[in-house]
Amino acid sequence: MRWIVLIGLMLWGGGMGGYAQSGLRPKNLILMIADGCGPASITMARDYARAVLGRTELALDAMQTGAVRTGSTSSRVTDSAAGATAYACGIKTYNGAIAVDTAGRPVATLLEAARARGMATGLVVTSRITHATPAAFAAHVPQRAMESEIAAQMLAQRIDVLLGGGWAYFLPPAEGGRRTDHRNLLREAEQAGYQVVRTAHAFRQGLRRPVLGLFGPDHLPYEIDRNPENVPSLAEMTRAAIALLQEDPDGFFLMVEGSRIDHAGHANDAAAHVREVLAYDEAVAVALDFARRNGQTLVVSVADHETGGLSLGRNVNGRGIYAWHPEVLARVRASYEQLIPALRQADRPDSLLKTWAGLERLQADEQALVQQALANPDAWPHVVTELIGRRAIVGWTTNGHTAVDVNLYAFGPGAEHLVGSFENDELGRRLAELMGFDLPALTETLRQQEWVGENY
Repeated sequence: MRWIVLIGLMLWGGGMGGYAQSGLRPKNLILMIADGCGPASITMARDYARAVLGRTELALDAMQTGAVRTGSTSSRVTDSAAGATAYACGIKTYNGAIAVDTAGRPVATLLEAARARGMATGLVVTSRITHATPAAFAAHVPQRAMESEIAAQMLAQRIDVLLGGGWAYFLPPAEGGRRTDHRNLLREAEQAGYQVVRTAHAFRQGLRRPVLGLFGPDHLPYEIDRNPENVPSLAEMTRAAIALLQEDPDGFFLMVEGSRIDHAGHANDAAAHVREVLAYDEAVAVALDFARRNGQTLVVSVADHETGGLSLGRNVNGRGIYAWHPEVLARVRASYEQLIPALRQADRPDSLLKTWAGLERLQADEQALVQQALANPDAWPHVVTELIGRRAIVGWTTNGHTAVDVNLYAFGPGAEHLVGSFENDELGRRLAELMGFDLPALTETLRQQEWVGENY
């Protein structure tokens, strides 16, 4: 079934929830999701910041309140779609589901509830804007891979601020895109009143609502690879989104995702991973600065799951090492997205390993690993992970997700109700109640409405 976002959600305020009765209800909610960021990732970023950047703590450190358990209905190990749906809708569902329940029926989201209230809304990510996490707040489809459908639904939602990557799912193949229906959603967005920006220069010239900013055909570059002249940072996009959304007298809902923390975890790319966490923390600092000045904003940070099974400390040559060395990661100058293809084409990989990965004076066991990759170029990702891991004393257990509990952070009115250990769907329900959103009632309205096809 094709589900397209309903038009004309009733304006609805919801009742004062029990969680919010004891204190001031937030006017604004900034929900920040560090995709794939487990507790070890936070420790890695803090240690790196201290050893390499001369900082003492992360912005996140001042606001930790608890932990979240991340399983879905289909597995103890969630994917990002089910994980985001838990936060967006307050329900558990199956891996791959985008804001639908286990029967495939649509469930109202925090963003939709905010829109129904008349609040401004925004999504800011470093992935494709149609990727699983942002999609779960603004679309309803049975499988996360339906990104062409998700793009159309997002525009139908009339979200005020959309910033990230992934213009390919807004364009037909003839114009460099991946859509299968030959629609040009960028043109349609402009016709619907959106300011469409595709360059950092245009982004920095000034934005207005509604705005659709897509700064690449796919995911945005890793922070370690990002050229600031071409692509804005997550912190920049967060600051711009808040500046636009705070103009609304009815308040706003903003979801910000550090998307590529997860991708670096999948790749077991420690140097890219730590820089993604630090870039996310800079965006958290932007949100916290606004919340402290504003006084009516609840900022919540959480991960949807852990990725990679990261460990700081590992066996090297059969011996457990009681150490880890952030300085090794500081010498790496490129992500695996850049480094691995170059190594596969290189006549002299030793030179590239020295220049791009900071790996010089290779020992005999390290040279043996390089020889494995020269004999089988597909082995380069494993070999580079092992070379860097041995020197940094960093380990990984998987290229997938894990079931590890993730840290929960909160600041602002209502934060006192987010102290403890929660299931992911319970966190979604608590956020809804703190904001005065009745998601079950809105879900019933959603299911009774007539779907509107492909027009918006």
